[in-house]
Amino acid sequence: MRKRQLITAGLFAVLGFGAGMAFAKPGAQEILAASDAIRNPEHPFGLTTTLTEYRNGKQTDVTTLGVYSKTDKESGQFRSLIRFVAPVRDANKLMLKAGNDLWFYDPANKASIRISPQQRLLGQAANGDVVTFNLARDYRATLVGEEEVVDGDRQKRNCYKLALEAIKPDVTYHHIETWIDTANNRPIKARFYSESNRLLKTAYYRQYEKQLGAERPTETVIIDGLDPQWVTVLRFANWVERDVPEVWLQRDYLPRFKPQ
Repeated sequence: MRKRQLITAGLFAVLGFGAGMAFAKPGAQEILAASDAIRNPEHPFGLTTTLTEYRNGKQTDVTTLGVYSKTDKESGQFRSLIRFVAPVRDANKLMLKAGNDLWFYDPANKASIRISPQQRLLGQAANGDVVTFNLARDYRATLVGEEEVVDGDRQKRNCYKLALEAIKPDVTYHHIETWIDTANNRPIKARFYSESNRLLKTAYYRQYEKQLGAERPTETVIIDGLDPQWVTVLRFANWVERDVPEVWLQRDYLPRFKPQ
């Protein structure tokens, strides 16, 4: 009888351990990496990004960019070439992201200069917001808990709340709070902060569509941290899997780049 009780207890212990493993929550860094994979295709790709600035509900400016991105095999971080398409005054200007270095090239003076990813590009969108990036490579994530939040379409979502702390220099934001849907790892909302803990902006990721093999956000709404009537909307279209030649991602090649 004693032997049977020990066997039964051991069986329940094994089953209990297995159930615990089956229902164990993923780690914070794992959640963040899964969210990155929703935002970004794993293979080289191109797309069109349109930035529209609104003040007090009225459109004030528009910029259109062509984006070409691929993952660096060593770092796992994206490298990107950005071509300005419109307005005409900015056409064919370029930005290059290589590692955490960001370069700007103006064909008018044929010079490339290093710029800051924190520098404002249009409205509330910084230079670093329009290049492709993996947060899990540049930030250390901590799981704060789970919260129900209202998404960009005013729907309630149960989310993991993560606190992200920068682990590399020259990233766009010192620290970030982000909310990721517990059901599917979709990024829902994020708050971006300065080193002094000032709220710079809040972003909502919305308009999910099937693009390059996954449901991805095709719109990001960015709201100023001080003035909620200052809004910038990033819309992503014309997604395509494509070759991004290595030479395109070299600073010295920028004067010779021709869009294809």
